[in-house]
Amino acid sequence: MPLASPALLTIVRTAETLLIALAGGAAFTLLGLPAGLISGALLAVAAAALMRRPMRVPWPLARICYVVIGILLGTIVTPETLKGFTAWPASIALLMVGAIAMMAATMTYLRVVHGWDKLSALMGASPGSMAQVIALSSELGANLRAIAIVHVMRMLLLTVGIPGGLALFGLVAPGMPLARGAAGNTSLAELAIVVVISSAAAVLMWRLRFPGGLLFGSMAASAVLHGTGLVHAALPWWVAAASVIVLGAVVGARFADATPRIIFANLGAALGSFAVSLAVALVFAAIVAYFFPFPFANVAVAFAPGAQDTMMVLALALHLDPVYVGAHHIARFLVVTFTVAIAARRIVRENPAPRQTQ
Repeated sequence: MPLASPALLTIVRTAETLLIALAGGAAFTLLGLPAGLISGALLAVAAAALMRRPMRVPWPLARICYVVIGILLGTIVTPETLKGFTAWPASIALLMVGAIAMMAATMTYLRVVHGWDKLSALMGASPGSMAQVIALSSELGANLRAIAIVHVMRMLLLTVGIPGGLALFGLVAPGMPLARGAAGNTSLAELAIVVVISSAAAVLMWRLRFPGGLLFGSMAASAVLHGTGLVHAALPWWVAAASVIVLGAVVGARFADATPRIIFANLGAALGSFAVSLAVALVFAAIVAYFFPFPFANVAVAFAPGAQDTMMVLALALHLDPVYVGAHHIARFLVVTFTVAIAARRIVRENPAPRQTQ
């Protein structure tokens, strides 16, 4: 095989990316930092990407990671957890209203303070839904580079900041929780059932184009199996750790196309829009935490304006309720998806040639 073959280059770059992610995650964990695996892996890979190292995580590996994480999240669900659904409609309704308010406030900020065109400001204001935003931005002619920086910076700040902020106020116990059954005599037959059914559900949801289908499909199947008490098997702890590190590498690798000059040029917009969206999210999270008996850590992660897969991994890493967090992020993803798609096409009809903000 030639030394410069694409297959070999992919293997080498992927191995380098995962080794850097592992080193970062291990270092943060040894230092006792909250959610150290994901935040350490993310920061290490992002730093390497900014130093022009060819960071890469192949999409097939990332997709497997999403399925595994979904299974792990569903494993934490218990029959007792499911009883809380009856009290959540009001909380989810407030989240949906908050998502619209967050987008309106952030879009206004980007337009007024940084002079972004309407379409790019809409895309930059979207809380999460990064894949959809990037695809729409590319298709409709928005400022893709600036939008990507804003979203990746928001994801980075949330992933690193939420665990540290919650731990600072003593609201969570840092570290990866051990899923039920992971340390006991897990039945291999039950484990095989969980993996097969959850993987099938993930593929089905993905083919139906359900938002976050791989993660939510596997999580839903695993949650049903564990929440109803049909099975008690859990994946080994090292599988959980590996999947979290891979996800951190996936996020960190998104800095590969961003030079320091480009990042600094859009840093004000990224930090300012993050502050605006976080302020709106905190207002609605405080309302929910005040009127409902939910732990504030659960509410904070559920209302955080980040990607649903990353926020749900944080829920796992911080030992929060993945069902509560997942239900809210699904609701937010749906309302944001429809709102952004409809508003973007309306903007393009009104102004087919948006100004590219650099």
